[in-house]
Formats: sequence, structure tokens, C-alpha cells
Amino acid sequence: VRPRPRVLPSCRGSSRPGPAHSALRRPPPGGSMNVFDRTMKRNQKRWAASLQEHDKYDYLRAEVGRRVADRVYDIARTFPMALDVGCGKSHIAEHLSKEVVERFFLMDISENSLKRESEMPTHHVLGDEEFLPFKENTFDLVVSSLSLHWINDLPGALRQIQQVLKPDGVFVGAMVGGETLYELRCSLQLAELEREGGFAPHVSPYTAVTDLGNLLGQAGFNMLTVDIDEVQVHYPGMLEVISDLKAMGESNCAWNRKSMLHRDTILAAAAIYKEMYGNEDGSVPATFEILHMIGWKPHRSQAKPARRGSATASFADLSKIAQQQTDDRP
Repeated sequence: VRPRPRVLPSCRGSSRPGPAHSALRRPPPGGSMNVFDRTMKRNQKRWAASLQEHDKYDYLRAEVGRRVADRVYDIARTFPMALDVGCGKSHIAEHLSKEVVERFFLMDISENSLKRESEMPTHHVLGDEEFLPFKENTFDLVVSSLSLHWINDLPGALRQIQQVLKPDGVFVGAMVGGETLYELRCSLQLAELEREGGFAPHVSPYTAVTDLGNLLGQAGFNMLTVDIDEVQVHYPGMLEVISDLKAMGESNCAWNRKSMLHRDTILAAAAIYKEMYGNEDGSVPATFEILHMIGWKPHRSQAKPARRGSATASFADLSKIAQQQTDDRP
């Protein structure tokens, strides 16, 4: 779960060329939409799922999966066919019942994640979230939790999700965004500037909440809902933050990542982290901003906004109506 889509304002700006820029990886040809190394992300998730105690690192995914499931329960209907895009270890499915979802397709790029069984009847599909292997108008519900922030072409992925939904189908998703892990980002940048004379990106770029509604609208969804949950987790120190992110399968996989950090830079960043953000008990916080989204595929039965200019009352008259109601009270 890597940081935010925008650089922290206090850390924004150009930096002097120096050693920190010498080990950046270059992406293969593919244009501006080729930000992440998807092969590396697959390997990271596969390794994380193979850890002996992998479940103890699932606390964030389990919490966000539960919140996504709660939003599905808020929709008063049964879904005959549903799809979880980037399902991981089925953290949404474990909170849903057969009375809500009759057939659930779980898709992920990591075969190790798909091995987990669920009480609900499920169909496991090994596939890439960037290329959905399903026909149009297949599913009544599509969900996704903490997966879409690693997609290269997010507008294209949202369009594919909209296409595989049936008319009047709904997409309920959650992704990392906003100001996630700003503490880690800023601490690493300040330490590298001090020790190496420049800084390289160590946390991936993510979508801003102000852009998410536009992306959903451009993908063809309507009746949109977008909101933010802030989850703050406390750790003994910065090194534990990095270690847990790796064990979650959430290490940086951007093509422009730096291949290594010098030991003295890491120690300096840990000291800066504790000094700037540390709690009185010695722990440090790591902030995750979770962007929740709900969008519906258009259907003629859905409510539509009234024609422009068809209103019969003016906003200017609302105060008069309220005053008249007050005067009419006994």
C-alpha cells in the first residue's frame, strides 16, 4: 500500500541531480500509461502469499474488505453473478453470504492468493486486472478492494469493468489514494536530500480523490458515490512500516523506482520519521487514505435528472417558504 498520488506540498519541486538518481529503472516503450512493472507486482504478491505467517499482515486488507462488503449490503438486492477484481485472499467474499451473491468469480494475478477457500461457492480465475477475460454484460455486481491502485491504465480498467457489468449493474470498489503514507514519503525524501544531494521516488503515484469521480463518469458510470476513509496504523518505527508493506505484497513496483537505499539514508529517514511524526509512547503512525467508489451502469429504469429549466420553484423562494412555515405554527 504505497503512498499518495500527489507529492507532499512541502516536498514538491525539482531536486539537484545526484547519486539518488543514478539507479532508476527505465520502463520499456509503452507511453505514459506504463507506470508500473506488472510482472514485478505479480511476483511481489506471489511471494507475500507464500509467507508462513502471511495472515498476520492482512489487517489492512481485511478491514477494507469488510467495509466494501458493508457497502454491498447497503444495496437492497440479490446479485446472481458477481466478480471480485484483484481479489487477493478473498477478503470481500468472506464477509458476504449466499443470500446476497449466488455465484462469485474471484480473479487475481497471483495463483497463491487464489488458493484460499471460501464458504461461498466461488470460481477462481487467474488473470490480470488490466485485461478482464469476460464478455460484456456478464455480471450484476463487480467489487474490488486495494487492487486498482497498481493499474497502469486506470481509465481503461474502469471502462472494462463497466462493460462486463449488465445494465443496471453496480461497481463497488476501494483503492489506496489521496495522502496515503505521506509520513514515509516525506521522511525518505528529506533523508535523501540531506545524505545524497537528491531524491528518487520510493512510493508510487496514486489517484487523487478529486479525479476519481471524473474517471468513473468518463468510463460510463452514473449515480456516482465517492468518499474517503482514513485508516491510521501505529508501528514501533519506520523499518516496521516498510517490512509490513513488503509482507502485504505492496512494495513499490514503479518503473522509476530506485533499486536500493543506502543504510545511512534509511537510518536518517527513520530518525526524521520519529522526530516529525512520532507519538508520545515512541510509536509512529502510518496513514492510509482509502478511496471508496460506487458507480452504476446506465439502464432506462434508473432515475434521471429533470430537464434543465423545468423547476417550478426558485432557490430564492426557499427562505420565504421556511418563514411561512414558521409563521403558520400554533
